[in-house]
Amino acid sequence: QVQLVESGGGLVQAGGSLRLSCVASGRTSSTWVMGWFRQAPGKEREFAAVISWTGISTVYADSVKGRFTISRDNAKNTVYLQMNSLKPEDTAVYYCTTGTTRLATTREKYDYWGQGTQVTVSS
Repeated sequence: QVQLVESGGGLVQAGGSLRLSCVASGRTSSTWVMGWFRQAPGKEREFAAVISWTGISTVYADSVKGRFTISRDNAKNTVYLQMNSLKPEDTAVYYCTTGTTRLATTREKYDYWGQGTQVTVSS
């Protein structure tokens, strides 16, 4: 079994920054990618970013490209999402995910999810 625990969400003004963290534990695989999805109220959960476990490859949604940076620290079994230049439309619950070796952008490809952390961006 795999456990994912996100932290770092909160309330921030437009133009500000937040750094989300996700710690993985349990029967994880070093071959799995780790990614971030987000879900705004009343909307579908959408892809934000994903990184290979080696850190050599990343994929970003167009909506966050140039503003968000995904990274990982294997020694801490942790993945981060640095969010800069935040906009009100970034307001959502952010979920950490893993469970596949592919850099997938659809939620159906992932097997494990965290509980989510709320990010609210005020104008």
